[in-house]
Amino acid sequence: MAGLFKRILQRLSRDHIDWDELEESLILGDLGLPMTTQIIDRLRQRGRKLKPDDTISICREEIRKIIPDSPPSLSPLGDRPKVILIVGVNGTGKTTSAAKLAKLLKDSHHSVMLAAADTFRAAAVEQLQIWANRIDVPIVSGEDKVDPSSVCYDAQTAATKAGTDFLICDTAGRIHTRHNLMEELKKIRRTLAKRDAGAPHEILLVVDATTGSNALAQARQFNEATELTGLIVTKLDGSGKGGVIVSIAHEIGIPTRFIGVGESARDFEAFDAGHYVEHIL
Repeated sequence: MAGLFKRILQRLSRDHIDWDELEESLILGDLGLPMTTQIIDRLRQRGRKLKPDDTISICREEIRKIIPDSPPSLSPLGDRPKVILIVGVNGTGKTTSAAKLAKLLKDSHHSVMLAAADTFRAAAVEQLQIWANRIDVPIVSGEDKVDPSSVCYDAQTAATKAGTDFLICDTAGRIHTRHNLMEELKKIRRTLAKRDAGAPHEILLVVDATTGSNALAQARQFNEATELTGLIVTKLDGSGKGGVIVSIAHEIGIPTRFIGVGESARDFEAFDAGHYVEHIL
């Protein structure tokens, strides 16, 4: 049994339910206070009839109400590249996730191009170039410190000419509370929309599962600035965490689209709600 539910069962192995301890377990599992309150209220309705296995079942039921069974899949547009912006703070695995998503799409027989638009961290461009070579997909990059919106536009032009299905733009890691960096992200969106009014078609925020409430704060700020279409949640492997997926879906309504469960390109997959509730939480 996964981390959160195992801890709950350990707390319930006594003759009575300590509601404070149960609430603490849910909060420490990063479900967030609103979701925790919702679950506790549902459990209290059962009163003395509540058994440990019933508690786990109710927790799972409440969580499944919040996260969709099948979040939207990434399908090509057909007549032009589908542009995906990858955003997030530094240290979450943003650049690696952009490359792993490219590999996932390529393995599904789609053509993919990468844009190295994190021009303010030289290592990010080099890192994405190494990944592009490894997974054998084309990449567009610019000179050091060049305007990232111009890199995205050049890549969009190249992807359109090549008839590419997906263009994945790795943007600069930014602190979600820095106004100027958020404005730069808006500029990238405006620039892409010049060629295709619908672009970017997806904006995916990369968050680290182990950062808990900080990931929720990042999702709030980025969503206000960029209207996120989904999450990529990294570092779900062996951390015993992952409740942030529920808290973000519950409080902001943003679905998790992909998860990272390891270091290799294979350790990246589309989010599956059933598997998550049974094996990760």
